[in-house]
Amino acid sequence: MSEPHELTALGQAEAIRRGELGPVELVEHLLRRVRRLDPEVGAFVTLTPERALDAARAAQRTLGDTPHGELSRLFGVPTAIKDLALTAGVRTTFGSQVYAEYVPELDDDAVTLLARAGTISLGKTAVPEFGLPPYTEPTGRRATVTPWDTRLLAGGSSGGAAAAVATGMVPIAHGTDGGGSIRIPASVCGVVGLKTSRGLVSRGPLGGDPLGLSVSGPIARTVTDAAAMLDVLAAPVLGGPFARPGRYRQGEYLEAARRADPGRLRIGRYATPPLPGVALDPACQSAYDQASTVLTRLGHEVVDMAGPGIELDAATEFVAMFEVLWAVLASGDPVPADAEHLLCPLTRWWRAKAERVSGTEFLRAAHAAQLVSRRIIAAHSAYDVVLTPTIAQLPRPVGWFTEGGDPAWDYARQVRFTPFTSIYNITGQPAVSVPLSWSEPGQAGQLLPVGVQLVGLPGADRLLLELASALEVAVPWSDRRPPAW
Repeated sequence: MSEPHELTALGQAEAIRRGELGPVELVEHLLRRVRRLDPEVGAFVTLTPERALDAARAAQRTLGDTPHGELSRLFGVPTAIKDLALTAGVRTTFGSQVYAEYVPELDDDAVTLLARAGTISLGKTAVPEFGLPPYTEPTGRRATVTPWDTRLLAGGSSGGAAAAVATGMVPIAHGTDGGGSIRIPASVCGVVGLKTSRGLVSRGPLGGDPLGLSVSGPIARTVTDAAAMLDVLAAPVLGGPFARPGRYRQGEYLEAARRADPGRLRIGRYATPPLPGVALDPACQSAYDQASTVLTRLGHEVVDMAGPGIELDAATEFVAMFEVLWAVLASGDPVPADAEHLLCPLTRWWRAKAERVSGTEFLRAAHAAQLVSRRIIAAHSAYDVVLTPTIAQLPRPVGWFTEGGDPAWDYARQVRFTPFTSIYNITGQPAVSVPLSWSEPGQAGQLLPVGVQLVGLPGADRLLLELASALEVAVPWSDRRPPAW
């Protein structure tokens, strides 16, 4: 058998069911891997080895008492939880020094569902403060970097999750995405990251946001692993504020990914950044062109579209609307007045902007978001799937966003880095980033992964996974390994 970390999540689960690998043996192996690799990568903020080993021992006992056909497809598989998700009894910092010692008393629904399926969390993955920027460089701890070139940031805000998966510390990891936070680090780290349809995965019992910008979803090395994890996360939970897209059938996402045959699709594409003054890096253009060629070769009709459904002259209004919503959401985490000084400059900047937003202005921005969503979804409805670059630039160096200490400059760089992702948090559409391409060697002579984004209509998560799996069959990527592997 291959080394345990070489196996996919589904491969690890199958080895456990066959008795070739024990849950305790697997957890111990991956914990050793975390201790060896993480000092350089910075994927984990909190490691929970004893808790993980206790869960592995319990899984071992369950294997002896339960018919294997009744076990989850991911039973016994190690994973990790993003540090924005409440985890009962485990330090959950939200990437902030304000919450450096916070230990919640309850789990997010995603944490509950993953544990119920028999997956075993090794700990909490690193995030920027409150998940606000698209990079993971929290105050007071080392930056999270891409294992392909450790001078470069891993993206964010699920940067720790993507880095952990890319290095084989875990085969799958939980992420959340409020403006690109799963897709951006997936592109930077060379893994698969799915932003799910609004309402598909519960953000309860406390969480999410009242606008539904942020969703939970899987990060994995393969599409089938991501699909298997989504089958766990998408289990219905009563009381959600958003309508669930479609009916739930256990195993439907993995079935679709394994089928890898969505039929002939009409695929729209655009690569012009939909925000003014933003340029596309040639490597991102090349990845987009390659994806277009592969999709055409697979028999799909690939046609150009003018953009996402908003013209450039309206994009400034879109940015202003998004900034109002993001600022108010950024102020939602309670911070005691005597702890404000612990916040990083960017968080203070967003919270100060929120203080200037009246209730009327927020309501107008929320209404504008609904109007623009209708326009964008209407434009996309002429196609089964839409193709775009995931990000507009290659990974940025550590300190690139924050140099100079000006949050406004930091945010301006964020916009230039990732103009393609937040649109689909506004609309609630599903979108997946797949690592179809690698750049030419950089200064260190190392290839860098470059993702492309596939976007579906609301509720089309299954179709996206089936198409992404077909791409993976045509241009396999999971055998590519970063230097730290």
